[in-house]
Amino acid sequence: MATRYGARDLLDRILDPGSLRSWDTAPVDVRPDPAYAADLARARAASGCDEAVLTGEGLLRGRRVAVAAGEFAFLAGSVGVAAAERLVTAVERATAARLPLLVSPASGGTRMQEGTVAFLSMVKITAAVAAHKAAGLPYLVYLRDPTTGGVLASWGSLGHVTVAEPGALIGFLGPRVYTALYGDDFPEGVQRAENLLDHGLIDAVLPPEDLPAIADRALTVLLSRDAGPVPPPPPEPAAATPAWTAVTRSRRPDRPGVRALLRHAATDVVRLRGSGEGESDPGLLLALARFGGTSCVLLGQDRDRQTPEHPLGPDALRAARRGMRLADELGLPLVTVIDTPGAALSREAEEQGMAGQIARCLTEMATLAAPTLALLLGQGTGGGALALVPADRVLCAQNAWLAPLPPEGASALVHRTTDRAPDLARDQGIGSTDLRAHGIVDRIVPEHDDAADEPEEFCRRAGLALRHELASLTRAPGSARRAARAARHRRLGLPS
Repeated sequence: MATRYGARDLLDRILDPGSLRSWDTAPVDVRPDPAYAADLARARAASGCDEAVLTGEGLLRGRRVAVAAGEFAFLAGSVGVAAAERLVTAVERATAARLPLLVSPASGGTRMQEGTVAFLSMVKITAAVAAHKAAGLPYLVYLRDPTTGGVLASWGSLGHVTVAEPGALIGFLGPRVYTALYGDDFPEGVQRAENLLDHGLIDAVLPPEDLPAIADRALTVLLSRDAGPVPPPPPEPAAATPAWTAVTRSRRPDRPGVRALLRHAATDVVRLRGSGEGESDPGLLLALARFGGTSCVLLGQDRDRQTPEHPLGPDALRAARRGMRLADELGLPLVTVIDTPGAALSREAEEQGMAGQIARCLTEMATLAAPTLALLLGQGTGGGALALVPADRVLCAQNAWLAPLPPEGASALVHRTTDRAPDLARDQGIGSTDLRAHGIVDRIVPEHDDAADEPEEFCRRAGLALRHELASLTRAPGSARRAARAARHRRLGLPS
């Protein structure tokens, strides 16, 4: 069982000492009957709080933030009309002041003493949070033990970044309710924070003392808009690499992937859900990061997490679409990193709608308002690669490639043998030089023969190319940039 921190104790732990200023006024009078009035009086005496939610503002590592925290000791943190009104007022105030908002629910859900009126308060809470996010303002969530019911199904599940405390009970259905309804205990461990992390439902599990560091990193990315001067790109390679040579080099197991790119070329990296180490890791890494002076949302196919037993499946593209929505909500550039031997070809992938997920990714990439930048880092096979390609600008590592099928598969279709794979690789124009000539790629990132032999140096060159393109993209007028994105694909392959 997690250690339970009260709302004030939590805020004292995560905000700079002495910086908290309360926004709370007297709770709305809900005209309680005598029994409920006695419950409220006892809750105030037991908790030292006048309602189940505390709100205010403070400094987090010197940065002004708005905060709202649930107090479980006040009627199990249940949210009624007064608590909901206090929370909505705080969210609206944070939006008006253009402050990032950090919330930390701890609640059993809706306050049963107030019934359906309290239950429907979740609608206005959700609307206020949606308006805050629509204003391009960060909304960070720290889930505490326990967070259940309507609180989890509203303001607890809308974070740009969502973290939970170790061992916290988090679930839609409260265990006591389940036992009362079904006469059995809910399976142990399902609703624990660590299990939610394994299933990609939250971004991290951290104790309160670690929260300021991750919140500070996230806010550094989410609030930084000045790209600084546009750095020069690295020089492009002087000579072309044969397509089949690129294919074989791209398949080396020690070739640097998206994790190495972030490690050597990015700063202020915050990994998000869908990029963990758990059982349901979809093979796609989602992160907030900065390349030079430009913040971005990055989603990258993770070569280290794709195996024949665990290929890139529909869950990866669902995680990718979360990244696209984040970029759209926050007005940040989206960087996609393509490195996959191909999407899953299985009964499970068909039943989970693989083709539909590819189509939705293509739609969102093609129409996204935010600047978009794609990097072909290694293998680029089939629909799994195509789903992340339609960007404003496309970079390509010298030994990366893009094809509808692996060359062996194309050879089997065309020649009924895989022996002609090198010829097909050449004839289909899948290598970086041909991709550039066809207008599919805008810039080639050089490799000194093979990135696997110089991983750090290559990642730094790729990072420099990303910095150049991101800084340039953020300066381009949005309407012109989106029109150019549509035009490049509209004319692709047509006679000039």
